[in-house]
Amino acid sequence: MKILITGGAGFIGSNFIHYWLKNHKEDYLLNLDKLTYAGNLENLKEIHSHAHYQFVKGDICDSKIVHEVMKGRDVVVHFAAESHVDRSIMTPAIFTQTNVNGTLILLEAALKNKVSRFHHISTDEVFGSLGLEEKSKFSEISPYLPRSPYAASKASSDHFVRAYWETYGLPITISNCSNNFGPYQHPEKLIPLAITNLLEGKKVPVYGNGRNVRDWLFVEDHCRAIDQILTSGKTGETYCIGGLTEDISNLEVIKKVIKILGKDEKLIQFVPDRPGHDLKYAINWSKIKNELNWKPQSDFDTWLNITVGWYKKNISWWKRLKNLSFEKYYRKQYNDL
Repeated sequence: MKILITGGAGFIGSNFIHYWLKNHKEDYLLNLDKLTYAGNLENLKEIHSHAHYQFVKGDICDSKIVHEVMKGRDVVVHFAAESHVDRSIMTPAIFTQTNVNGTLILLEAALKNKVSRFHHISTDEVFGSLGLEEKSKFSEISPYLPRSPYAASKASSDHFVRAYWETYGLPITISNCSNNFGPYQHPEKLIPLAITNLLEGKKVPVYGNGRNVRDWLFVEDHCRAIDQILTSGKTGETYCIGGLTEDISNLEVIKKVIKILGKDEKLIQFVPDRPGHDLKYAINWSKIKNELNWKPQSDFDTWLNITVGWYKKNISWWKRLKNLSFEKYYRKQYNDL
């Protein structure tokens, strides 16, 4: 099978490439990535010369390149997206360009080239926010109520993907996942930012009072879920993928990281909350469990320990990402913390 992967130099995409080459040795992967600040070929240095892997630098908004790399592909796994909520608040237009227009260009090319499956990676953030005391969880039938420019752009791309199934019969699947964590995640995100700041002896910024809740999904569990959807999922279907059964607040997550690293909780620095900050995400992943026999392989604490260990062993990797450009963004975002 020949697979086109968009955004394969990013966090989840690169983990997926490693996973797929290990578990599907007969397949051929082509990775199309623009290499923005979040795309990093260092994530793939171990397999850059693999006989079944090819990299093409290109933008999913470039119709010519997209149509060229789509030729002869059986499956598309679409990771490429602007994904950081904070950056979407600063510069929302780029999120529309990449996440909406880019997805539409890919859908057109997939339709023209008659791919057998177009799998679209999306987020639980399209469903909006739950109250902290709510017992309900997001599911495949939850209404879309995006509250950030990022979430709105992903909601729009979801609708286009589904429309191409309903209107043109393009064989699609969609997965809405919760917050991922694990190796190769850019240090702008909560968990790697906490780990790397603590390793540098810096304070860890926490929005508001830190009570916001996320449903944390280890990236390898996510890759396994995508595998199950591609091999056994039904076309036209959406699958929600989550990692937890109990709520964990952002503040609790930071305290767990501090404990693992043997640091002091005095390094926690509460900062003004961001606009429209969603209070809580929680995923009901019973559909993918019951229909495709998927569930997380381990619990949050186990995966968090593994993640912290990876960042401790790969200091040079994340040090290069915390460059001058990152520092400018960081100072602007966290008021010179």
